[in-house]
Amino acid sequence: MASTITLTQESESIIHLCNKDKRLAKVISAIGPITYQNTEEPYVFLVETIIGQMLSNKVAAIMCDRLSNLCNGDICPEAIASLSDEELRSIGISGSKVNYIRNLTNEIAKGNIVFSTIENGTDDEVMKYLTSIKGIGKWSAKMYLIFVLDRQNVLPVEDMAFLQSYGWLYKTKDYKPAAVATKCKKWTPYSSIAARYLYIALDAGMTKEEFHLYK
Repeated sequence: MASTITLTQESESIIHLCNKDKRLAKVISAIGPITYQNTEEPYVFLVETIIGQMLSNKVAAIMCDRLSNLCNGDICPEAIASLSDEELRSIGISGSKVNYIRNLTNEIAKGNIVFSTIENGTDDEVMKYLTSIKGIGKWSAKMYLIFVLDRQNVLPVEDMAFLQSYGWLYKTKDYKPAAVATKCKKWTPYSSIAARYLYIALDAGMTKEEFHLYK
């Protein structure tokens, strides 16, 4: 079972982020302690990540639920292999994404992809390994680092949800990766934790109102 992680104002990562970034500190204070678990199903995570590429979370969740139903509640390589491309497309998955899922599944069946081999690799090594798989780009690999391996210092500059919250926090529309990296450098070595709070802020509707540091 995945371990449960709780972050509070006494956590080392939270103390660091609050000391380095007053704006983020206000968001953290408003949200309060957070608790999360990382997934222990890397295959399922990558399949759902492929489905979610360039889609809203709501639409992606609907398709993933449909896929789960097709697999009788167990999304695994064997279940996916038993489905035809037509069945996968019938639930709304595009042809290109079906190919990516099929490629991932086949590579696992051949033994060419073994997730346990990258658990202890560096972030760069994990990124290189995952992006060598057709259909897995930087965004998907970074999501894997954050939500499967719980790596602490990943800055998801490719993720639109993160960028939306980032723009709200800093009142900017400059989303160029270099600009974001420069602004967020102070979060190191806990960029992933900062991102988690910004995701929560977005989901909670906080970004619908203008951010005010001293209001």
